[in-house]
Amino acid sequence: MKQRQIMVYTHDSIGLGEDGPTHQPVEHIPSLRIIPNLDVWRPADATETAIAWTSAIDRTDGPSLLALSRQNLPTVTQNIADADIAKGGYVLAEADGEAQLTLIATGSEIKLALDAQAALKAEGIAARVVSMPCTNVFDRQSAEYKKSVVGACKTRIAIEAAHPDFWRKYVGLHGAVIGLDHFGESAPAGQLFELFGFTVANVVKTAKELLS
Repeated sequence: MKQRQIMVYTHDSIGLGEDGPTHQPVEHIPSLRIIPNLDVWRPADATETAIAWTSAIDRTDGPSLLALSRQNLPTVTQNIADADIAKGGYVLAEADGEAQLTLIATGSEIKLALDAQAALKAEGIAARVVSMPCTNVFDRQSAEYKKSVVGACKTRIAIEAAHPDFWRKYVGLHGAVIGLDHFGESAPAGQLFELFGFTVANVVKTAKELLS
């Protein structure tokens, strides 16, 4: 109906831990993203959350949804302009030198991407990190802008604690997605992320396999 409506979801991943699979919506966020005219935001910190809320209020031609984490997350956007976040996707951390790899992540997995970038650098692999809090908004940007964010480096890994298939359009056939194509388990969040491969070691392993 092209009406401004704002929805806030509070259970965004397996990070809820002991609440079990019924509270771990691996399919919700990808499903919501394909609803026409709905902007789905999954912010990584307080700043991205504020921009998501502001964008939802400013939008007058359709609904917006904020999928928020229940976890304690660090601030990662200290050096990022609000205008870049408002574009739905942006380069959060550029590579040291010419990038060999692009890591794309959202929400609570942004910190994992940044930690993996540091680990890859220690092994001589230059990676850049892209935060994409709202794919719907990002897709509406100009072709030039989208290319500047994800197009420069063809080797890409998307990281999100949700069903992986959605991210294929960004990483391509030669990229990789670290996601979850089944429901979670009931255990402390840290154990679940370790069990399902949301670790620096697995990102580094995946990157080396792609670059080999």
